[in-house]
Amino acid sequence: MRHVFVINPAAGERDRTSEIKRTIKATLETRAPQDTYEIYVTTGPMDAARFVRERAETGEELRVYACGGDGTLNECVNGAAGFANVALTHYPGGTGNDFIKIFGKGAEKFGRLDLLVDGDEKPVDLIRCNGRYSINICSVGIDARIGTEVHKYSGYPMFAGKGAYIISTIANIIKGINQFFTIESDGEAFEGEYALVCACNGRWYGGYFNPVPEAMPDDGLIDFLVIKKVSRIKFLQLVGSYKDGRYREMSEHIRHIRGKRLVIKSRNKMIINVDGEIVEDNTADFTVKTGMLRFFYPKGAEW
Repeated sequence: MRHVFVINPAAGERDRTSEIKRTIKATLETRAPQDTYEIYVTTGPMDAARFVRERAETGEELRVYACGGDGTLNECVNGAAGFANVALTHYPGGTGNDFIKIFGKGAEKFGRLDLLVDGDEKPVDLIRCNGRYSINICSVGIDARIGTEVHKYSGYPMFAGKGAYIISTIANIIKGINQFFTIESDGEAFEGEYALVCACNGRWYGGYFNPVPEAMPDDGLIDFLVIKKVSRIKFLQLVGSYKDGRYREMSEHIRHIRGKRLVIKSRNKMIINVDGEIVEDNTADFTVKTGMLRFFYPKGAEW
């Protein structure tokens, strides 16, 4: 088996490249010659996707480790998607590491490289959105706008950590909650003003938001939540229920759709969140791609 480690030095609060390399060496060199490995350190946006795709195109059987945060995992997903010779996992080093939270307490085991190298494997679905793949959660609306603008405030010491997110939330609420969308889902079409639409393959995003706790990444379906037009006050009241996956309690404001595809169209360009990465377009086309990726995980961990 050939193990390929893709390290993002910009992930997390500090560069852990040297530390990760030492762990890789200590774990893999004892397994030679039956197992070989290589390490690649990324140099910029989408470099991980390019590298993984190029390695996948050789046809060699690979186990690829996304060493970084959710953005690193997303890039590696986009490089590996559709290649039957590639299995992918997440060796977490970011601030959120949201996708692997679906494994509950087993998520802690992803930090043990010795458990990952012999891990079990499952095929997982992906969401394809405007030419980019998502393994976790996509969204359109106010939360995508909030996430995009966090970087505007994170450079200020007084807004460190969650402070930048809070300030971005306040700023975007002041700007306005709702946008006019035309939405099509499995033959049904409806339009109006909406605060937010999310598409869930996984269960967690934004660090602590768990909008659909029962979402399954291998059931061939996407769980969509459509939040209807609300006032600023009502939005603030809804956030807690949305965050904790209690959407059924707010059925007059939040509609749940389980399906294979949902398309959103807007008169103006939308900010589309794809696993924390940003796409801008007038159309957001979320389509499930069943069993598109081989994902491996530590033995004993289950979602």
